This record gives sequence, C-alpha cells and structure tokens, in this order.
Amino acid sequence: MVSKNYFVYILANKRNGTLYIGVTDDLIERVYEHKNNLIDGFTKKYNIHKLVYYEITNNVNSAISREKQLKKWNRKWKLELIEKENPEWKDLYYDLIE
Repeated sequence: MVSKNYFVYILANKRNGTLYIGVTDDLIERVYEHKNNLIDGFTKKYNIHKLVYYEITNNVNSAISREKQLKKWNRKWKLELIEKENPEWKDLYYDLIE
C-alpha cells in the first residue's frame, strides 16, 4: 500500500498579517485554489494567498488533530512557529512547484 501524505498549512496575506490554517492531501493544488480565489470564504475575502508554513504527515487523523491544535493556539505562538521555520515569510508555494 502506498502511503499518502497529508499537509497542515498556514497561509498569510502578509508578514504578521491575517492567518489561515488548513489541512489537505494535495498541498500544491490546494494553495493554487486559494491563490486563484477558486474557493469562496475566508481566504478569498481577506486576500490570504501566501503559503508561509506547512507540515507533512502520512496519517490523516494526526493531520486533522494538528490542524485543530494550531487553530486553538494563540496568535503569538503561531507567529513564532512561522518565524522559526520561515523567518523571511517567503511564499513557500513557489519552492514546491519548482
């Protein structure tokens, strides 16, 4: 059986800006959908298109529980998590599609 990857990801509209946390099994496709406003809702409304953080797991349940955990975190912790892994707040999407 081929193991499948699941991603917990954080999008931002700018450095220290509005954040969105989601989970998916196809990170490139999902971020593409957000970037091109193909999904109605929060990210479209607030122009949240930059992939600033993601984690990979091969267990869907751990991905979902990690997403829930991060959503409960206070803002300071989320910003510290992003800063630790991506201090420049680079849009990581472009690294994924290269």
